[in-house]
Amino acid sequence: MSEALPNLEMLLREALAPVEPPADLIERVESTLESITALAAEELEAWELAAMRDPRNWVRPAAAIVAGSAAGGALIILQARRRAQHSPDGLALARDAAEHALKDLRREARRLLRVR
Repeated sequence: MSEALPNLEMLLREALAPVEPPADLIERVESTLESITALAAEELEAWELAAMRDPRNWVRPAAAIVAGSAAGGALIILQARRRAQHSPDGLALARDAAEHALKDLRREARRLLRVR
């Protein structure tokens, strides 16, 4: 019985050992989020307001808005965290980056609304 316990402890230590993520994980996540955001923007650009009279046509634009917003928000957070980690005044830079991203978002939304 006492022999099984050290083996169990050793197995638990090995199983719960910290694992370093791959070096390019952040870049892969960011590129995936950027592609989701771009696809959502393309989907929104493609819809026609005349087709919105039928509620059955609301699903795709609504899904594009939700997916694009979530991916864009996650992308903003990732970029702000990266800037905060790599600079001594990281918090102020992260706040500035978030404000800049929100301004870009407002400008893009206005541009899309003017196109319609």
